Amino acid sequence: MEFILSKGDHTRYLRFLLLVLVCAIVLVCTDQDYYSLLGVSKEASSREIRQAFKKLALKLHPDKNQNDPNAHENFLKINRAYEVLKDEDLRKKYDKYGEKGLEDQQQGGRYESWHFYRYDFGIYDDDPEIITLDRGEFDAAVNSGELWFVNFYSPRCSHCHDLAPTWREFAKEMDGVIRIGAVNCGDNRMLCRIKGINSYPSLYVFKTGMQPVKYYGDRSKESLKNFAMQYVTSTVTELWAGNFVNAIETSFASGLGWLITFCAERGDCLSYQTRLKLAGMLEGLVNVGWMDCGTQGELCDNLDISSSTTAYFPPGATINNKEKGGVLFLNSLDAREIYQEVMKHLPDFEIISAASLEDRLAHHRWLIFFQFGENDKSSVQEFKKLKFLLKDEHIQVGKFDCLSSPTICKKLYVYQPCLAVFKGKGIEDYEIHHGKKILYDIVAFAKESVNSHVITLGPQNFPGKEKEPWLVDFFAPWCPPCRALLPELRKASKHLYGQLKFGTLDCTVHEGLCNMHNIRAYPTTVLFNQSDVHEYEGHHSAEQILEFIEDLRNPSVISLTPETFVELVERRKREEVWMVDFYAPWCGPCQALMPEWKKMARMLNGLISVGSVDCQKYYSFCHRESVQGYPEIRLFPQKSKTAHQYYSYNGWHRDSYSLRGWALGYLPQVSVDLTPQSFTEKVLNGKDHWVIDFYAPWCGPCQNFAPEFEILARAVKGKVKAGKVDCQAYGQTCQSADIRAYPTVKFYPYQGMKKSVLGEYIDSRDAKGIADILNEKVEAIENKGKRKKSRNKDEL
Repeated sequence: MEFILSKGDHTRYLRFLLLVLVCAIVLVCTDQDYYSLLGVSKEASSREIRQAFKKLALKLHPDKNQNDPNAHENFLKINRAYEVLKDEDLRKKYDKYGEKGLEDQQQGGRYESWHFYRYDFGIYDDDPEIITLDRGEFDAAVNSGELWFVNFYSPRCSHCHDLAPTWREFAKEMDGVIRIGAVNCGDNRMLCRIKGINSYPSLYVFKTGMQPVKYYGDRSKESLKNFAMQYVTSTVTELWAGNFVNAIETSFASGLGWLITFCAERGDCLSYQTRLKLAGMLEGLVNVGWMDCGTQGELCDNLDISSSTTAYFPPGATINNKEKGGVLFLNSLDAREIYQEVMKHLPDFEIISAASLEDRLAHHRWLIFFQFGENDKSSVQEFKKLKFLLKDEHIQVGKFDCLSSPTICKKLYVYQPCLAVFKGKGIEDYEIHHGKKILYDIVAFAKESVNSHVITLGPQNFPGKEKEPWLVDFFAPWCPPCRALLPELRKASKHLYGQLKFGTLDCTVHEGLCNMHNIRAYPTTVLFNQSDVHEYEGHHSAEQILEFIEDLRNPSVISLTPETFVELVERRKREEVWMVDFYAPWCGPCQALMPEWKKMARMLNGLISVGSVDCQKYYSFCHRESVQGYPEIRLFPQKSKTAHQYYSYNGWHRDSYSLRGWALGYLPQVSVDLTPQSFTEKVLNGKDHWVIDFYAPWCGPCQNFAPEFEILARAVKGKVKAGKVDCQAYGQTCQSADIRAYPTVKFYPYQGMKKSVLGEYIDSRDAKGIADILNEKVEAIENKGKRKKSRNKDEL
């Protein structure tokens, strides 16, 4: 496409390019590498980042370096690095845009005392038995099918610190029976709020198919253990002569062996608690039983058992010849030692041959461990639980040796030991696992993957221009934000099945393909719709991915040209209001604003029109409009005598809710300000339905709710009138209405008589939710009136 610039435009354009170049140079020269500051790699986990920051904090804290004039500035740098890298969304922005993309998120200006970092920070980060769960992995963990006991704590809570030593001891004792977790609510406020955590520490048991159960008892190790063991549903079977032989003989058919404790007069016998722990640890793999040799002496004598012992009888064991039958006698009284010994003797997964692989994958769901050589230690003993944990999803588990058929593994882009889920639709419908090599993470991945529609892509199946629309996630397995995004893609794919295909491309394997699509940071998620390409810039959540897709189908933001700006904005109708974002594609804060801008536009749909102007593309136009920096947000109100009047947004926060609240303040008020007299005349004695917002001017939640109430007033206009009562000015009116908190919303329906001053309390602060409640109530009143008229007619 050709274009011609005038001499003046040409000069201004050169200045513009110079400005971009200078900005880029400044960015390169001043940008601090946050990973280097903390001494961690780009693939560092949240726990590793916390541990690295804590180590530096204790060393560099100004409290310990009072003679260093630069101590404060040096500490601010590492604190800023930690604040960004610990947050999944900020970390993605930083990886993609550097510090330039974080200009509207100014964390890191404050820090805690040295004492806080020494004693309060990262309480459980150094405890291997306690799994510290973050927002991105919590749901996958507690829905894995295993039993979890989770401690929600705050680093500032003294009771949490008092509990910590006991929680550590408890975790060591319950290791293998129950997963012991911890959630730092200081770093995961949103997760804790969603889970309803309002006091610390809060202890909950989680298990798939069961409502979370809160622990209210005393915080001793024994009390915690007794509470947790209630939810270990495995049983220990008492055996005697009548059922022992049958149990051993039928074990071959069931595939489950028996771990049996024989309790005799001599020697120590495993306690009931230990046997129950073993039943939980071996659930689905081995039956656990016990026998009293005092009452079953003859049977114990026949088995040459003269003192208390524990023995493992594998499936098909021969009782009469214990050595030939592979019976394993265990002399330990420690549950963990017995568990580990039994796990070693359980059979490994089936090795699938190259000849049968395609046929197997065409008819069944499979979780396959790809290994390189028969001696490849690509799994651990605990993974033998996978068959049991995935049984309800009908997922079979096996191994495939890539050395036996390199061609197959190359076709699947498998170049190192890994595991993948095949969804029962053939060899091409699969997804490679890139998460942690931990049992609960693998279980969650397998369950999610078989029930979603995300597949692994490569050059052979990468979407072309002629094919149906695809959402492709370009990622690197070492990148934590990439791994956090994958479960959200799976959730989103279920909602869009049949409308949009989902795939992932590993850029460490397919570097050339990623370079071809100009991928500069991970993850980069792109929608390909034939010749149209759209990059996703939102947060790592299924909800926002779905909003992104919906916005492409029905755009909430209008891309304005100089011509359409004049036509739609400058010549707008008298009562029309516009918000316009003047931006440049290279500008980091502009890129960070875009998903929030689109979300705001959807929230303002029908109230305010929203547009954007690309000032790189239309530089002369933006210069003419006196746009001095990017992003420049302007609101063009309802027309008055000054047709070109606008208001610029100077607020600190550029999130969708802050922008929406600011914009709604320029709309004419639809609700009515009421005095005691007008409240009595219009609301109580009038013949209209009313919804009233009782508020106080100094109340922060009231100020936040005010725009929401205006949206409600517009939503119910014509059916219900909306009014506001200032409870600071008219305290007596609010007292008579029994207002005890601000804001309070009440409904005053007209039903043929004077209304009660108490009204009907509405327990919601969401405009749409309140509107739905009011419409339902009004409809019920109208239907009641129709039935009454009908009865009167019948009587006549």
